[in-house]
Amino acid sequence: MTSPEPHSPAPQPPEPESKDRVYRSIPAIAGGVLLLAITGWLGVDAVISGEGRTPWLALAVMLLVVPLVAAFTLRPAVYAGDDRLRIRNPFRLVVVPWGQVASLRSSYSNEVLTESGAKYQLWAVPVSLRARKKAARREMRATAQARREMGRDEGRGSALGMRAGLDGAFGGDSVSEGPARAETDRIMDELRGLQEARHQAESARGEVTVRWAYEVLAPTVAGAVLVLILVVVG
Repeated sequence: MTSPEPHSPAPQPPEPESKDRVYRSIPAIAGGVLLLAITGWLGVDAVISGEGRTPWLALAVMLLVVPLVAAFTLRPAVYAGDDRLRIRNPFRLVVVPWGQVASLRSSYSNEVLTESGAKYQLWAVPVSLRARKKAARREMRATAQARREMGRDEGRGSALGMRAGLDGAFGGDSVSEGPARAETDRIMDELRGLQEARHQAESARGEVTVRWAYEVLAPTVAGAVLVLILVVVG
């Protein structure tokens, strides 16, 4: 009589890989699509109906303009993972491990500073002074409303009113999510929190790498040379 074979443990499903958080500028993408549509419309019309060197000049201008528009509007993106920060700017791709990030700074532009002193701008997270002013005004209105509610409840002199006033000041809809912040400032707060949490992680160590976007630079330079030749010759 044979002994039953031991059951082999069931294979464990692989742990899901953490996905990077992706930050992009929606207004920039919309503007880029519009500019590309206008450029394509005018360029194709010049190629079809143009005479002499006009079709060639139109093609050269499109070769110059299209990569530039795409680089400054569609290309920029920021990828924040558990171990590194990838910054895709118009002409470069910068990979910064969290262990190399010294700080994330916001002034007139959003930037990341590395331990070596290098500075890289986050094109995909532009600063909007208008959005900051709008958020500041919204915060001032919420604070004033909370103070009025607290004063009204204190005037009644009831404990129930005081509790409602405190709830309105600290738990109401207007301020329940914390101080009003512009969208890009909230993104920078998220990146700072991730940097603080992962700065000392062993897997977040490494060197900063920078790669030039030759797929953007090559057609741009070729278009500029063609435009220059056609203008000089013409």
